[in-house]
Amino acid sequence: MGTTRSNGSLYTNIVNGIATIEFGHPAGNSFVLELLERLTKTLGELSNNEAVSVIILKSEGDRTFCAGASLDELLEVDNISEGKIFFSGFAHLINAMRNCKKLIVGRVQGKAVGGGVGIIAACDYVFALEAASIRLSELSIGIAPLVIAPAVQRKIGVAALSELSLSPNEWKSAYWAQEKGLFSKVFGKQEEMDKELEIFTEKLAQYNPEAMEEWKKVLWEGTGNWDTLLTNRAEITGRLAISEETKKALEKFKNN
Repeated sequence: MGTTRSNGSLYTNIVNGIATIEFGHPAGNSFVLELLERLTKTLGELSNNEAVSVIILKSEGDRTFCAGASLDELLEVDNISEGKIFFSGFAHLINAMRNCKKLIVGRVQGKAVGGGVGIIAACDYVFALEAASIRLSELSIGIAPLVIAPAVQRKIGVAALSELSLSPNEWKSAYWAQEKGLFSKVFGKQEEMDKELEIFTEKLAQYNPEAMEEWKKVLWEGTGNWDTLLTNRAEITGRLAISEETKKALEKFKNN
């Protein structure tokens, strides 16, 4: 049973050095700004929590992993300033994942769209089900995946990012995502995935936390400019989001 709260839900559970964060929203586990801010804040707190060695990021339910940005909230954006604030929510979240001292393991049980793909890309290791198809739908609603592009490109490269983003209505399979480097492992059954996830994170939690922190810095080398880059991208996306063309495309997309 998923959350019915319009601003979404966020729960954190810490057991044996493993922090599990579960986010949820009634609209396909999409992100309103408040939920993005709460998740960003939680990651900052866990980053400095010495009782935590590794983080699992998952979403509610057994269907959609994350439908990206909240279309309802996006439709309410009516000036560049509001647009920049909204898309900066994703910028700040990706940077919080990048800067988090703890390794983040994603658990992806279903489809991911737009910003949801960006969040997956910002995880350090990802377990997914065969049902976890992905899509970057931004061009079809009048914007572009500018904010999340650096995170996705870092994982799958420019060619695959181009293929994914220029076919905004086409779902790519979990195996495509694995082949390109977005998913680390893909499973047919949820029980199997969760068992492997448990074994994997328990092992990680036993390693030297300082070694893992130093290694994560190496894995994210060359991304030091993202604080500025992603915020600048958020401003451009905010400008695109308020155009008449985008508003029409959003309404059409929402009603499909």
